[in-house]
Amino acid sequence: MTADPPLVLDIDGTLTRPEGWGIDPRVFDPIRDWEAPVVIATGKAFPYPVALCHFVGVPELVVAENGGVVYTGDDVFFTADREAAQAVAERYRGAGYELGWGEEDTVNRWRETEVAINLEQPIEPLREIAAEYGLEVVDTGYAYHVKDTDPNKGDGVETIADHVGFDLEEAVAVGDSINDVSTFEAVGRSFAVANADAAATEAADEVLEAEHADGTLSVLERVRGTR
Repeated sequence: MTADPPLVLDIDGTLTRPEGWGIDPRVFDPIRDWEAPVVIATGKAFPYPVALCHFVGVPELVVAENGGVVYTGDDVFFTADREAAQAVAERYRGAGYELGWGEEDTVNRWRETEVAINLEQPIEPLREIAAEYGLEVVDTGYAYHVKDTDPNKGDGVETIADHVGFDLEEAVAVGDSINDVSTFEAVGRSFAVANADAAATEAADEVLEAEHADGTLSVLERVRGTR
């Protein structure tokens, strides 16, 4: 009997409902029943993918904050420092703009290596300020992420694969955004859901006909037991 291949899954735009907000609960059982490592690689703050793994019932193998935080299940690695990103956010606010998440800002409250800004806010002044600090702004389709230029999801996935002991050439990744390109480059097979941006679409081995979780579920059904 053939085994399931290792999986690398993005969250927003990939495990979400068709309307793009909230995880589609249909993905829970296939992920929990998967017989190979499942890595959650996301731009979300570190606690969110950890909580997702916890509630689904799978080992906590996590790349968070676009590669800024990597959790192998045993060790946490921080590959960037939030200090510069926070300085950019403060300069941005000082110029009269907002981060756009409200007073409590649960989007950034637990971030450790980057800062996220709502897509409704102007990006050009943000890019200009970030460049002064040697940082980049990545538009994931869900937020503008002010981050160090070095960390990325693909490097984080490689760290987890080395620690857990699986072959990235056998791994399958599903994503939807420019921040998934490095993941696609790291694994053996990559799929972009139909709602993916141009960068992800170009980098993927295959672009799916279905969007969001529908596309991801179609991949899981197709590749199950194919290793």
